[in-house]
Amino acid sequence: MGSQLISSKGEAALWARLIESQPKELTPEAAKYLLGLGFSDSDHARMQELADWSEAGTLSEYESREFDSYLHIGNLLAVMQSKARLVLGRQESSQPRA
Repeated sequence: MGSQLISSKGEAALWARLIESQPKELTPEAAKYLLGLGFSDSDHARMQELADWSEAGTLSEYESREFDSYLHIGNLLAVMQSKARLVLGRQESSQPRA
């Protein structure tokens, strides 16, 4: 069954460490871009198919790695989007109200 945690040695973990190592905060433009990222309908369908097979215990080794990749990238995207929402929230709270 796929793991929902990011392995410290996988590609998603490397991306996460790369992003964390940046001293500058996201710009509002970059934050908006990140919030616009998402999986396509065909990727969502594939993830559901793999999740169903995982629950049934019928994933092949290749399918298990594929499912893990989706989970890891999805988790990384969620973290990046959370940071983006924080940046945009700070921007909104620092603007004067009309």
